[in-house]
Amino acid sequence: MIRVHAGSRYQYQPVGLDLFDACTDLQPGEIVEVVNLPGCPRANIMKHCHVKRLDGSFAGLVLTASLELQLTRRNRP
Repeated sequence: MIRVHAGSRYQYQPVGLDLFDACTDLQPGEIVEVVNLPGCPRANIMKHCHVKRLDGSFAGLVLTASLELQLTRRNRP
């Protein structure tokens, strides 16, 4: 199971249910940031997380398996 972290950026590559019945209008290859929203389950609960676009607009709920880590200065150990 892939674990994602709020505040980190990932590339969206839909798999599984995100291919069949997406809860977002994201395009494959789009860069997104994982967010924890108030009153909503935190990232990784039931293998899902909420994401936003880099312009700050909310993008939706996606499977964590649909996210690939982008090695940027912000994400490097």
